[in-house]
Amino acid sequence: MLTVHHLGISQSDRIVWLCEELAIPYELVLYERDPVTRLAPATYKALHPSGTAPVITEDTLVLAESGAIIDYIVARHGNGRLTLPSDHPDFASYLYWYHFANGSLMPCMMTRMGEGGMVQVMHDRAARNLAALETHFAQGHAWLAGDTFTVADIMIMFPLTTMRSFVPLDLSPYPNLRAYLRRVTERPAFQAAKAKADPDLELLID
Repeated sequence: MLTVHHLGISQSDRIVWLCEELAIPYELVLYERDPVTRLAPATYKALHPSGTAPVITEDTLVLAESGAIIDYIVARHGNGRLTLPSDHPDFASYLYWYHFANGSLMPCMMTRMGEGGMVQVMHDRAARNLAALETHFAQGHAWLAGDTFTVADIMIMFPLTTMRSFVPLDLSPYPNLRAYLRRVTERPAFQAAKAKADPDLELLID
């Protein structure tokens, strides 16, 4: 049985959502953050040497890292769903946005929490990344991979929503991006995942 170890208000919300989109059987184990430090409890850190969320287990497998987990679940349980074949006209766009979430957007948002000369650099980089997303959706695309909902959309939601619980981010200059976030949150699988993983978390989509 696939088990998703979900740390509240963390990147593991992506994995719960993925399982709901695929409608596959899985067990959900919930972990609460320390109320003082807001860090993961020792029981969660003991799951994997990385000590970070997300983590899944299946039989003897223990796997961390959002991208690795998503690739694993899609390969083992997806039956071709939520990805695009290499001959699809939007395949390159799918790959770009899939890796954009953790490769470009997340790092500059994390650095915005710090101090020093790099903070302004990362503020500017975050603005460029958000502008790129706004332009993409202003061109009429429903999803990151054109008209097809994929795991790229699952990856991008954490830095645009849940992460804003830690890093304030004003999305008012990006109406097309905000409309996209509303489309995502209307998906039944997204709503089911939120109800199971973080029912009390305020959705920051504006």
